[in-house]
Amino acid sequence: MTLFHFGNCFALAYFPYFITYKCSGLSEYNAFWKCVQAGVTYLFVQLCKMLFLATFFPTWEGGIYDFIGVSGVGEREGVQEWGPMATVFTQASTDPQEFMKASVDVADLIGLNLVMSRNAGKGEYKIMVAALGWATAELIMSRCIPLWVGARGIEFDWKYIQMSIDSNISLVHYIVASAQVWMITRYDLYHTFRPAVLLLMFLSVYKAFVMETFVHLCSLGSWTALLARAVVTGLLALSTLALYVAVVSVHS
Repeated sequence: MTLFHFGNCFALAYFPYFITYKCSGLSEYNAFWKCVQAGVTYLFVQLCKMLFLATFFPTWEGGIYDFIGVSGVGEREGVQEWGPMATVFTQASTDPQEFMKASVDVADLIGLNLVMSRNAGKGEYKIMVAALGWATAELIMSRCIPLWVGARGIEFDWKYIQMSIDSNISLVHYIVASAQVWMITRYDLYHTFRPAVLLLMFLSVYKAFVMETFVHLCSLGSWTALLARAVVTGLLALSTLALYVAVVSVHS
């Protein structure tokens, strides 16, 4: 039974990536090794991000201002001085460096741009190679071992199903981010499109931080939080798709 549960989680997490690779036409271009190169770039970027955080952002020691990345009033003083709102903000952040980590996630956009700049071909090809390689590398590094160890456990737990569904949301997120990077790096992009693309990129970078804060402030359950993340990612995807179609149609 545990092996069956693991098989369900594995299929739910990995098969959408395989279907995307086959149905997007990447298999016809023999883009497998291009995706592998994108995954290697992902590992390099994550290493750089960890080194940057460890070097410039020391261990947090508490404080209401540290929630936004600025040292200041201690936790108790902050609660006493700011009242209930300080308590809300203190409890809202499970990781006080999440805002700074979200800012460092700009490196993911730089890495995606690096991957796309090294691949020749149409825009759709560059976007799918970068996004699929990047998302697959994240899936293997962050969810492979937890699924293998946890989903094969004696007790059934819904969190592994949720983890598998979340990996599909991540795939959509990276496709959206790659499309945004591709649009903003076009030298012939009209100035009227640039503010909209920059706004969508800003939302993509800080989406995880905003969603985590919203989940804690509203005390959402795990399934509700997953649904909220899927809805927000879907809205970003639809907005990016509409903008992408407009950019392509104008420049075609």
